[in-house]
Amino acid sequence: MTTRFTKEHEWIKVDGKVGTVGITQFAQGQLGDIVFVEVPAVGKQVKAGGEAAVVESVKAASEVYSPVSGKVVEGNAALPDAPETVNSDPEGKGWFFKVELSDPKELDGLMDQAAYEKFCAELH
Repeated sequence: MTTRFTKEHEWIKVDGKVGTVGITQFAQGQLGDIVFVEVPAVGKQVKAGGEAAVVESVKAASEVYSPVSGKVVEGNAALPDAPETVNSDPEGKGWFFKVELSDPKELDGLMDQAAYEKFCAELH
């Protein structure tokens, strides 16, 4: 399973042609207590870098961008009723949606774990 990261602090874990997308530990830490999540509908077409979901915290509302282009095959149905899951497990049970990749080569433009950690360190 390959995990990649965006400069907007989304992660994608790819298994075959399907990627699971969420926000990183860093992002949820910046947002604070998450109070609302809206996940995309199954069948929605998303574009790399395009808006796909919404997350709101006590501090701010923010878009969640899709790291890749493709079709949403599943939204995390548990999140709207338990948005705090994003705070407690952002890179696990707090995932937002699963997308069937239309162009796996888009992953090449994303950061691996080491590059993402370096990117975050430079933000401080």
